[in-house]
Amino acid sequence: MELTQMTSERLILFDVGLSTKEAVIRALVDVLFENGVLSSKEAFLQAVMEREAISPTGLEKGLAIPHGKSKAVNRAAFAIARLSSPIKDWESIDPHNEVQLVFLLAIPEAEAGTTHLNVLSELSLRLMDEGYLRRLMEAKSAEELLLALDETGTSGGDQNVTYQKTVLAITACATGIAHTYMAAEALEKAGRELGVRVLTEKQGANGIQDELTADVIAQADGVIFATDIAPKRKERFAGKPYVQTRVAEPLKHAKQIIHKVLHQPDGIVTASEEETMQTGNGKKAGLLSEMAQAVLTGISYMLPVIVAAGLMIGIAKLGSMPFGLVNEINDVKYATHSNEWFVILHHLDKFGGMIFKFMYPVFAAFVAYAIADRVGLVSGFIGGAFAAGLHYTFWGVENGIPSGFFGALILGLAAGYVSRFLNNHIRLNKNFQAVKPMLIIPAISVLSVFFLNFYIVDPVFGGLNAWLRQLIESAQDSGELTLSAIIAAATAFDLGGPINKAAGAIAIGLAADQIFPLTPRVLAIVIPPIGLGLATVLDKYIVGRRVFDENLRIAGNTALVLGFIAISEGAIPFMLRNPLITIPVNIVGSILGACTAVYLGAVQWLPLPAFWGWPFVENLWAYLTGLAVGALFIALINIFIRLALLKRTGQ
Repeated sequence: MELTQMTSERLILFDVGLSTKEAVIRALVDVLFENGVLSSKEAFLQAVMEREAISPTGLEKGLAIPHGKSKAVNRAAFAIARLSSPIKDWESIDPHNEVQLVFLLAIPEAEAGTTHLNVLSELSLRLMDEGYLRRLMEAKSAEELLLALDETGTSGGDQNVTYQKTVLAITACATGIAHTYMAAEALEKAGRELGVRVLTEKQGANGIQDELTADVIAQADGVIFATDIAPKRKERFAGKPYVQTRVAEPLKHAKQIIHKVLHQPDGIVTASEEETMQTGNGKKAGLLSEMAQAVLTGISYMLPVIVAAGLMIGIAKLGSMPFGLVNEINDVKYATHSNEWFVILHHLDKFGGMIFKFMYPVFAAFVAYAIADRVGLVSGFIGGAFAAGLHYTFWGVENGIPSGFFGALILGLAAGYVSRFLNNHIRLNKNFQAVKPMLIIPAISVLSVFFLNFYIVDPVFGGLNAWLRQLIESAQDSGELTLSAIIAAATAFDLGGPINKAAGAIAIGLAADQIFPLTPRVLAIVIPPIGLGLATVLDKYIVGRRVFDENLRIAGNTALVLGFIAISEGAIPFMLRNPLITIPVNIVGSILGACTAVYLGAVQWLPLPAFWGWPFVENLWAYLTGLAVGALFIALINIFIRLALLKRTGQ
């Protein structure tokens, strides 16, 4: 691909004195618009900035590749800015990156799956060549920089290199774009320098690219899984030494990773013994890491469900606000109201609630999938349905207590390991092989999930809920701060789950009888998602680096928005990923915020936790002070704990 066909001298800003990321992007958008690439610079700028919010486009060695796809792009092109002074705070995968060379890609929406990824991957690959990058940085003019774009040099690729070993690599990041390709190129380049042939398979946004064949796999000496999500079809590599690492690691330590897989691998890929990886000394290893990766995979597939559900409910609430029906639009009387607008808003609200019901089934299904591949999907989905309480709906059980995110986590993992165990240990005649994935594994794994839920998961969380209800009821005669703390803790514990709902039922009853206001309840609904969302925004300013990965940064943006419209489920991905950190911090932050507001005199009698309920609060300044105290506590504690964990693991 000739990159110069997609740019020109008029699209190059040479040695410009811009000092912020936003200024550079705006300047490049302007030049694209002035040269007819864009029909609307506002629409394209919005697309680029939305992409910036997902994950870093700053890379390393002074590079950044922001990009956007939009209907406002007339033709695929890119603009370039070489800065006279580097920008030190451009968010990058290398926290020490000082950006001086910026490529802004403009992709028509119709080409999002083709030109977009092809150009981005081509740029990524070429820019990994230090000689190529040096020529761009040393160009004396825009014309010289343009000429250097297609001078790929003579790095030689495979020429004049004698290979003694062959290593395979799977690369995959959460979004399947830049990191996927750059990690692959880094490993291939390091392999050439070490005399090791490295062949990479990119599992990106366009699916599997450069798929490794059975013959290639058979001849390989090891395999590297540089992935942030579960690699697809991992079973192909059974019997091969492996190393599992994050997708960004090869950008910094490619040679060490190749050396490790050849001499000190993490283990052997095996399909026996529940596919638990075996280390060289015979000890089982990697179970916790595998479970964490499975949870991450489940979260990445669950996030769009949360966003879609929150969006539907948000539209319904905002649409009903001018009519004063925010808290009533879900009433069944609006399903057949004479005003068609109310009917639509009512069903949108219900639609969002229905989508939320599928949050846990999708999560648990893909947790099981990450562990057992396709044979785990069915039982994982059923386990998630139990966690969401769908069985109570279908069985006509009133007041049933769903197990929520804990149930989804337990049942999703159980479904995956049971399904994988059955797949690895059941041996059938080749004429009956199709019976195993279609009948035997689904039947046994689903039955196992049923009994696990029936005898353990539902009873445990039902008992926990009953105990909490008694605790809250017994605290009604205690002081207002003690009662506030208990209601806030229970509300924040499982974010819309059974314990939260039990606290809500009691708190609303107390408010209805004018015994105690809903102030701690409504604050504890919004403090966790706002606090966790703030954490993903503030971390780079507080500690100078990102402490959340791409998935959680996406979840953080979602949680922040959903928090202000009182949808606490936006914070659930954080709880699923790190429950032992997130739950206690959420509880303490909610208690601090609620008690601060109550102590300062905030009073809210109405069940309106979203921002549109703020005008109904007595002493709003006290209410907002409590909100700020709780949210900032959660944000700062999460940032510092995660920073400490990263330092402990040497990241």
